[in-house]
Amino acid sequence: MAGFLDRAKEQAQRSMAQGKEKLEEVQAHRAGGDLLKKLGAAYYAEKRGAGTPEATQRALSDLEAHITAHGDSFLRGA
Repeated sequence: MAGFLDRAKEQAQRSMAQGKEKLEEVQAHRAGGDLLKKLGAAYYAEKRGAGTPEATQRALSDLEAHITAHGDSFLRGA
């Protein structure tokens, strides 16, 4: 009986770790999408005369930092 409980506990811990990993992946994906939207908004504002090149560059830098940290998989769904 103890062996069964130990295996069940290990399985539960693995499942929790996988769930946490998936949650972090989804959160990074969302954050990347948000940064991509901010870049698009900054670029659009700049082209319409309401934004600045600095704001566009800042948004691009933020997006590039996110890609460096988390990869670019979120771009495939864009």
